[in-house]
Amino acid sequence: MEPGPSAPSRARNADNTITPYLTTMAHFSSPFISTFLLIHLSAPIMANLGGSSLASQTMLLGREYYQTSFGEKYLVLAPIAIHTTSALVKRVIKPSRRITSLLTMTGYAVMILFLPVHFMTHRILPTSPEAPIYEVGPSELDYEFVKFGLQQWPWKSAFLYGGLVLFMGMHMVDGAVLLWNTYLAAGSSRGRVKDSPKKFWLSGMVSGMVVAGLAAVAVEAPLVFSSTAKRFESVFLSSWFYRL
Repeated sequence: MEPGPSAPSRARNADNTITPYLTTMAHFSSPFISTFLLIHLSAPIMANLGGSSLASQTMLLGREYYQTSFGEKYLVLAPIAIHTTSALVKRVIKPSRRITSLLTMTGYAVMILFLPVHFMTHRILPTSPEAPIYEVGPSELDYEFVKFGLQQWPWKSAFLYGGLVLFMGMHMVDGAVLLWNTYLAAGSSRGRVKDSPKKFWLSGMVSGMVVAGLAAVAVEAPLVFSSTAKRFESVFLSSWFYRL
């Protein structure tokens, strides 16, 4: 009777079975995240043309996609959770690239620092019904809120917005190239996108337009009542990042 496979061999076989599913989950959740980002970032880009007023209007239109009871759960948060979890589990059981790769480092920077702080500050903390926030509603949470943060904490806000946009843009472009080469240019060397710094020109251009739009918002005069400004301040100071 021949001996069965050893424990390490069985573990490797299990890893080889699970890994393709994790890869598929990470890849096919990406378009949902990219769609959300393109819609969400259109607001600060439009600020280059019409300031905070046009940015707020654009953001309110975008919320019809990503901030409904269905859209937020299933078109934004679920894809982000699937993408992050599958990538982390794959990293633990069978990493396919160096942790120092650009795709990995930008992903970790976004998920460990930039995205949690941004999501808590702009989505979770404003919903607190406690004094003195008193639940800042969606109609109040427009680009006047962003403007307030940029003017009261310029360096922290610039670091947070700039870092989030830059690292997310680089991660998205690098991931888009990976998906293109894996699925659309598979088996053809002619259609493959080479690993070149030129592929980040688009990311740099979009990031530059977003940052320029935020800069245009930051130099505008504030247009909120003092009572609302105090509620905005309480929201920001509820975040550990803005209390540093």
